[in-house]
Amino acid sequence: MNAAVRAVVRTALYYNIPIYAIHRGYEGMIAGEITPLEAGDVGNIMQRGGTVIKTARSVAFLSKEGRKMAYKNLEEYKIDALVAIGGNGTFTGAEIFHTEWGIRTIGIPGTIDNDLYGTDYTLGFDTAINTAVDAVDKIRDTADSHNRVFFVEVMGRHSGYIGLHTGIGSGAGAILLPEAEKSIDEIVEILKNSAKRKKLFNLIIVAEGNKNGGAQEIAKQVKDKINIDIKVAIIGHLQRGGSPTAMDRLLASRMGFAAVEGLLAGHYNVMAGIVNDEIVYTPFSEAIHKAKLPDPQLIKMAEILAM
Repeated sequence: MNAAVRAVVRTALYYNIPIYAIHRGYEGMIAGEITPLEAGDVGNIMQRGGTVIKTARSVAFLSKEGRKMAYKNLEEYKIDALVAIGGNGTFTGAEIFHTEWGIRTIGIPGTIDNDLYGTDYTLGFDTAINTAVDAVDKIRDTADSHNRVFFVEVMGRHSGYIGLHTGIGSGAGAILLPEAEKSIDEIVEILKNSAKRKKLFNLIIVAEGNKNGGAQEIAKQVKDKINIDIKVAIIGHLQRGGSPTAMDRLLASRMGFAAVEGLLAGHYNVMAGIVNDEIVYTPFSEAIHKAKLPDPQLIKMAEILAM
């Protein structure tokens, strides 16, 4: 997100547009935490994880009174357009805000889940899967040395993108996704077949939104059916931090630049995304409500390569 903030600020200043940071998202907008930015304020930030202007959930923004207060604060600073970095909740709020107060907004897709329609990749996704693959590579060393089966849980409550890409990138023996479920019996069969091939260790990647439960629950059910040494590792919020990859920095820079250019060209209530390496502007209504599912061919490929 910091690379996106940097791109938005410097592109706006290039066009002589006054630019402000709204700290802590909609919550900060309501509280009046708004400060002007210059080019130097966003120097030396793009390599940092998280966001220097912070973010927060805002219950107050869900109410008309909260949004009215937010608008009055924007009015005080003569702010007539917003660039909002976030996901479904952020874009839903922006759409309502425009309906009530006419504030034009362009969104930048910032979620590690990569589940927003209208862009091939979202900010943070590449960093998250690189972090997860690095962690799984380290777990593999233990699994191999001790001939163990590891169930590794990654983030993805409603989306399997992180699980799928982490599983392929780490050479997992099976990947359990919300969009492509496997029964406990199927998992047991995979492990039995591995044992027949004298494969004494295995890695199973589990997206946290798997319908069979999390990695702990699935491991317990499998252990009840087959007598093997099973361990569980939950990577958790480690995936949400750290220095962003070069791909994420480039993606964020392109989207931040496109957000300002889009507003100047008259686009608003849209998300700036990249599809087939081209900038596209997708209406919030589509970005929020249209489903974006993992490629079935990738899922098929992962199953074949795991043999």
